[in-house]
Amino acid sequence: MNLKIFFTWWNKQTFGTYLKTLFFGKFVGKDEFGNKYYKNKHDERWVIYSKNIEATKITADWFMWMHHTIDNIPDNTEEKYIWQKDHSENKTGSKDSYKPVKITKKEKLKKYETWKL
Repeated sequence: MNLKIFFTWWNKQTFGTYLKTLFFGKFVGKDEFGNKYYKNKHDERWVIYSKNIEATKITADWFMWMHHTIDNIPDNTEEKYIWQKDHSENKTGSKDSYKPVKITKKEKLKKYETWKL
């Protein structure tokens, strides 16, 4: 067992979650990012993240399962439609965050005209 569990909550799981998973958890599946999903006999559901804890790393199908929207365990082999994009975590605050392109023109256009007296 890793000592980080005792002192940090942002490394995969806390000590309490480790014990809960060890004694009461039943492994139900794993997503493409390596996150592992568990449930107990009272249908309580939780996730053990593969790396750092980040809620946006849960894919949409596993999110629905976690929140009891669907009861079927998601299958990673299920084909998606061509219009569906692959899941990506929220990149806000990182160097990979979305930054819109600023429009730069030599002429500055006014969106209104001033009143002339």
